[in-house]
Amino acid sequence: MLDPEFLEILACPEDKSPLRMAAPDLVERLNTKITTTKVVNRGGDRVAEAIDAGLVREDGKYLYPVRDEIPILLIEEAIALEGV
Repeated sequence: MLDPEFLEILACPEDKSPLRMAAPDLVERLNTKITTTKVVNRGGDRVAEAIDAGLVREDGKYLYPVRDEIPILLIEEAIALEGV
């Protein structure tokens, strides 16, 4: 879990909107999809590893993965949430 004060200062690198922690059920659904189907990030690379948590953009369109308590705030690493 990310520190709430740290989370307050994080923003989407693309549109600078606030980010929120992904609900545990969303992370679970996404991890199931990662292990059973092909999930591709915005950079076009297959997401091969399950995520520990995620940060969801304000509009709910993309999730930035969190691994080992480190948010990966790179636009090309974002995962589209449509259909998850």
